[in-house]
Amino acid sequence: MTGQHQTLALLLFSAFVAVTLGITTWVSRRRRGSAEEFYAGGRLFSPMENGFAIAGDYMSAASFLGISGLIALFGYDGLLYAVGFLVAWLVVLFLVAELVRNCGRFTLADVVAARMSERPVRIAAGTSSVTVSVLYLVAQMVGAGSLVALLLGRTGAAAQAWTVIGVGALMVVYVSLGGMRATTWIQIVKAVLLLGGTIVLTVLVLLRFHGDLDRLLRTAAERSGHGDAFLAPGLKYGGDWTSRFDFISLGLALVLGTAGLPHILSRFYTVPTARAARRSVVWSIGLIGGFYLMTFVLGFGAAAIVGPEAVRDANAAGNTAVPLLALDLGGGADSTGGTVLFAIVAAVAFATILAVVAGITLASSASVAHDLYASLRRRQRGEARSEVTVARVAAVGIGVIAIGLGLLARDLNVAFLVGLAFAVAASANLPVLLYSLFWRGFTTRGAVWAVYGGLVPALGLVVLSPVVSGSPGSLFPAVDFQYFPLENPGIVSIPLGFVAGWLGTVTSDEVPDEAKHAETEVRSLTGAGAV
Repeated sequence: MTGQHQTLALLLFSAFVAVTLGITTWVSRRRRGSAEEFYAGGRLFSPMENGFAIAGDYMSAASFLGISGLIALFGYDGLLYAVGFLVAWLVVLFLVAELVRNCGRFTLADVVAARMSERPVRIAAGTSSVTVSVLYLVAQMVGAGSLVALLLGRTGAAAQAWTVIGVGALMVVYVSLGGMRATTWIQIVKAVLLLGGTIVLTVLVLLRFHGDLDRLLRTAAERSGHGDAFLAPGLKYGGDWTSRFDFISLGLALVLGTAGLPHILSRFYTVPTARAARRSVVWSIGLIGGFYLMTFVLGFGAAAIVGPEAVRDANAAGNTAVPLLALDLGGGADSTGGTVLFAIVAAVAFATILAVVAGITLASSASVAHDLYASLRRRQRGEARSEVTVARVAAVGIGVIAIGLGLLARDLNVAFLVGLAFAVAASANLPVLLYSLFWRGFTTRGAVWAVYGGLVPALGLVVLSPVVSGSPGSLFPAVDFQYFPLENPGIVSIPLGFVAGWLGTVTSDEVPDEAKHAETEVRSLTGAGAV
């Protein structure tokens, strides 16, 4: 990339970072220091504001960079990611949004602990939430490294490493100083920027093909080298039965995982009522749905205009397809238009990563402080204030872990990495959440078994899968301890989570507390007594 690219894009990066740090500083001065302020922003956001923040939280580097890259490389099969991410919101809207808002206070564990023995349930749910959050953070770190390596002319591993470290440092600052209120406004700003940038690119792609989608698809198929197979199922997931089961596994993880993501569930606590939570989801579905429709155009546009080979040369996993598309649409590497458009898109992508990592870090540090720390010590006066202090310290620790794993996984596709996080969320968090809300006879043992019965197999199967060893694209290609053939464990680990929860309940001697269940049911359905 030319010096113009670097200078302009870095100026735009700096402008966004300066604005978001300004927001964080302003909010930190107005903050009261309470747990409700830090975790939930005082529950003062409107449904529209929260809907934009949810969209900003959900439309991550996996969406903007990863999905478009997968479509550019694999055509129809890459599009399946976008479908799964979008359909998942129907599960959230109809099953959990209002009920979670009414039953909980700050975290997933609040919902489950309402009718169980609190300590073991909080420890299990907190452990699971932190694990999912760290996996999700790794994907954002990888996206940041890929983006800036491209921007700086692919100067090697050092550029990616320093980028990942810089993103980690910024997210710790956002969370430690500003809490949920600053994080929410950063996500709203980012959602507006991302949607605006995506709309501009989509319009430019359609103008290039005079609005003819058929011509766009045919050109993409021709340049792909696969012909009509590029537009049909099976290029990535249709080679054999193993890849077909991998696709089913991925679909289950994407559709069911969103309802178990800690940073999404925590957003429902930032509005005053359950009705506002439901309206937030409606806003977010509209925004997210429009965005994923546009990734369809961007992905096939990158295949048709840039070409899969050029995308793969810049980044083997396809994470840089959209910036390269912007460069071409603006007039090429040597043109002013190309320089400006590339820099804008790179800055928007970087803003996307910063906003998402702030939301995930906040959710995971809340789980550490509110669930793990609070469960391992006696409750006493001043606990809320000490919890907030612990959450700030936890943000630093989680940031360090995410940086380390991000450096290790820098050659993997970000959408693929998020698919793994979704699989763990669907395996460990969703079973315990649904059982707690809808099963009258659910017990503490069932809750603990549901979490660990999904979490341990999901992580174990990933370790034994082609993702970690045994193939050229693995984390450790030189060794081979691959015993599980699928890249995504959801098809096995999600049912195991539900079965473990059922088995733990039916083998438990605990008598379900009918009164607590009745109280939880009334609260979840009516909002009576909700915080």
